[in-house]
Amino acid sequence: MPKTEVILFLVLTALLWGATPVLEKIGLGKTDPLTGVTIRSLAVTVALVIYMVLAGKAKQILQIDIKTLAIFSATGLMAGLLGMITYFAALKHGATSQIVPIAATYPLVTAILSVLILGEQVTPLRLIGTLFIIIGIWFVQN
Repeated sequence: MPKTEVILFLVLTALLWGATPVLEKIGLGKTDPLTGVTIRSLAVTVALVIYMVLAGKAKQILQIDIKTLAIFSATGLMAGLLGMITYFAALKHGATSQIVPIAATYPLVTAILSVLILGEQVTPLRLIGTLFIIIGIWFVQN
């Protein structure tokens, strides 16, 4: 994929992910986090099923091995269910401008687990990046 397309996708991702919490905060004004996550997940599920059928990839789901199925099921429950419920609970009761940046520090957890579980190397630049994340949390909270 050409670099310009990658950048375009990243810009679109940032715009979509940046606008979404504002809309979610508005929606959470009239419902609880569990209901919000359920509605969001149902909409995504319906859209994904339609997309998989139209893209001709629906059969691939039936061909996935058990380990891969278990991994994606577990991560779906971790991030798509539990993570979203805790995020929506924080968003409902906190300031969006504080909640979203702190929730977006998940790369710090990923970096630590990647070293511990996957055996990835710690480089000086990664350590500096990790320090910036921690400093960023402090700035957002103060």
